[in-house]
Amino acid sequence: MSNTEKLASIFTNCLCLAPEDFDEGLSYNTIPEWDSTGHMALVVGIEKGFDVMLDMDDIIDMSSFAASKAILKKYDIEFND
Repeated sequence: MSNTEKLASIFTNCLCLAPEDFDEGLSYNTIPEWDSTGHMALVVGIEKGFDVMLDMDDIIDMSSFAASKAILKKYDIEFND
């Protein structure tokens, strides 16, 4: 499983989305599931899934799937796909 697939799986699981409802264009507050509670669930899921500890600025800046990938790159997580 690629890191993009892994991150997509975390998004799907943490936001309780059906796999077909996931879209790499997801962003904060564009779907009902990604509210403040869903955001914190994503933070925990990403930290556990990638074995990182996100700092507060990164948690605040994590406003989309693409932003999540960019943030994880700062923690040496590679996205080659």
